[in-house]
Amino acid sequence: MQRRERTRHLIELGGLVQKAGLVDLADDDRATLYGAMLELAAKACDDGNALALWKRRGKRAFDAEAEGSEAQ
Repeated sequence: MQRRERTRHLIELGGLVQKAGLVDLADDDRATLYGAMLELAAKACDDGNALALWKRRGKRAFDAEAEGSEAQ
Protein backbone atom coordinates (compact mmCIF):
# COMPACT_ATOMS: atom_id res chain seq x y z
CA MET A 1 0.00 0.00 0.00
CA GLN A 2 2.81 2.46 0.88
CA ARG A 3 4.60 1.71 -2.38
CA ARG A 4 1.44 2.46 -4.34
CA GLU A 5 0.95 5.79 -2.49
CA ARG A 6 4.59 6.74 -3.10
CA THR A 7 4.27 5.89 -6.80
CA ARG A 8 1.13 8.02 -7.10
CA HIS A 9 2.87 10.89 -5.32
CA LEU A 10 5.85 10.72 -7.68
CA ILE A 11 3.59 10.60 -10.73
CA GLU A 12 1.73 13.68 -9.48
CA LEU A 13 5.03 15.53 -9.00
CA GLY A 14 6.05 14.63 -12.54
CA GLY A 15 2.69 15.92 -13.72
CA LEU A 16 3.46 19.27 -12.11
CA VAL A 17 6.76 19.46 -13.98
CA GLN A 18 4.85 18.81 -17.20
CA LYS A 19 2.02 21.22 -16.30
CA ALA A 20 4.53 24.01 -15.61
CA GLY A 21 5.83 23.62 -19.15
CA LEU A 22 9.31 22.62 -18.03
CA VAL A 23 9.43 19.39 -20.02
CA ASP A 24 8.89 21.19 -23.33
CA LEU A 25 11.06 24.14 -22.32
CA ALA A 26 13.99 21.82 -21.51
CA ASP A 27 13.28 19.66 -24.57
CA ASP A 28 12.67 16.71 -22.24
CA ASP A 29 16.31 16.75 -21.09
CA ARG A 30 16.48 15.30 -17.59
CA ALA A 31 19.88 16.82 -16.80
CA THR A 32 18.51 20.29 -17.60
CA LEU A 33 15.40 19.70 -15.50
CA TYR A 34 17.45 18.38 -12.59
CA GLY A 35 19.86 21.32 -12.82
CA ALA A 36 16.95 23.76 -12.81
CA MET A 37 15.44 22.10 -9.75
CA LEU A 38 18.80 22.20 -7.96
CA GLU A 39 18.97 25.92 -8.74
CA LEU A 40 15.47 26.42 -7.32
CA ALA A 41 16.39 24.54 -4.16
CA ALA A 42 19.51 26.68 -3.71
CA LYS A 43 17.49 29.85 -4.25
CA ALA A 44 14.92 28.72 -1.67
CA CYS A 45 17.72 28.16 0.86
CA ASP A 46 19.19 31.62 0.20
CA ASP A 47 15.91 33.53 -0.01
CA GLY A 48 13.52 32.93 2.88
CA ASN A 49 10.63 34.49 0.95
CA ALA A 50 10.98 32.35 -2.17
CA LEU A 51 8.88 29.43 -0.93
CA ALA A 52 6.03 31.71 0.19
CA LEU A 53 6.11 33.52 -3.17
CA TRP A 54 6.11 30.26 -5.12
CA LYS A 55 3.29 28.88 -3.00
CA ARG A 56 1.11 31.96 -3.65
CA ARG A 57 1.88 31.85 -7.37
CA GLY A 58 1.09 28.13 -7.55
CA LYS A 59 -2.15 28.52 -5.62
CA ARG A 60 -3.28 31.31 -7.95
CA ALA A 61 -2.49 29.10 -10.97
CA PHE A 62 -4.42 26.15 -9.49
CA ASP A 63 -7.36 28.44 -8.67
CA ALA A 64 -7.38 29.96 -12.17
CA GLU A 65 -7.28 26.49 -13.69
CA ALA A 66 -10.18 25.34 -11.50
CA GLU A 67 -12.21 28.42 -12.45
CA GLY A 68 -11.50 27.77 -16.12
CA SER A 69 -12.65 24.16 -15.91
CA GLU A 70 -15.82 25.16 -14.05
CA ALA A 71 -16.74 27.58 -16.83
CA GLN A 72 -16.72 24.80 -19.41
